[in-house]
Amino acid sequence: MIADEPGTDALTARSSRVVAARKLQRRRARDKAGQFLAEGPQAVREAIAAGAAVDLFHTLDADVRHTELVDAATAAGVYVHPVTDDALASLAETVTPQGLVAVCKFLDQRLPEEAKLVAVLDGITDPGNAGTILRAADAAGADCVVFGTDSVDPYNGKCVRASAGSLFHLPVIRGGDTAELLDVFDHAQILAASTGGADLFELAANGELNGPTVWLFGSEAHGLAGSTAALAHRKVGVPIWGEAESLNLAVAAGVCLYASASSQRRLRS
Repeated sequence: MIADEPGTDALTARSSRVVAARKLQRRRARDKAGQFLAEGPQAVREAIAAGAAVDLFHTLDADVRHTELVDAATAAGVYVHPVTDDALASLAETVTPQGLVAVCKFLDQRLPEEAKLVAVLDGITDPGNAGTILRAADAAGADCVVFGTDSVDPYNGKCVRASAGSLFHLPVIRGGDTAELLDVFDHAQILAASTGGADLFELAANGELNGPTVWLFGSEAHGLAGSTAALAHRKVGVPIWGEAESLNLAVAAGVCLYASASSQRRLRS
């Protein structure tokens, strides 16, 4: 075990190490420390694999259930700390914690200039939707995800959990003005996801999704701001063929990203 405090006694909620980590639940503290929390075995596993984990807190029960993760963290040089159930609960943001929380360093990411598929989040403040879009983008093979103007922090705890580890798989650009960030992608078409836009599947059938594409996604309640939507070459919508009023934002984003990814893969094959 690598530890910064002598002995193997479980740390309590009042331990200085636990108190310092708990502050990372707030964005201001995350920005100051350049660190964030990843909760649960999936996120912790990916954090260790990416070399992002700095500290790992685990309950004694989690050490038994997830021995391979604790061992992997130790082998990777992560500081590993057994903690009481109350201490772990103070670090976790879920109702039923799974006994593992890692402190991770911010990921050093850059915009890939020759990206073929990009998701840009603009004004999306719901961390669950944002994290799920990040997960969908990863699954579709996107080159990066951009959290643009007025979007939630990708290092928000709920967003990290919703990404199910995808935060550690591809470049995630945090903050900045959406319009300025889009300047990097002048080689790509920019499509704004919008109800009432051109039929997504007709575009795919006509080969209009074959080239490099940047997707703009706005908030579920209000959509894209007019100034952001104006940056797009075209508005595109997912058709509703049943009786549903609409699609959840993350579901619609996943459909758009997969339509583009499928078209691009067919072109390469």
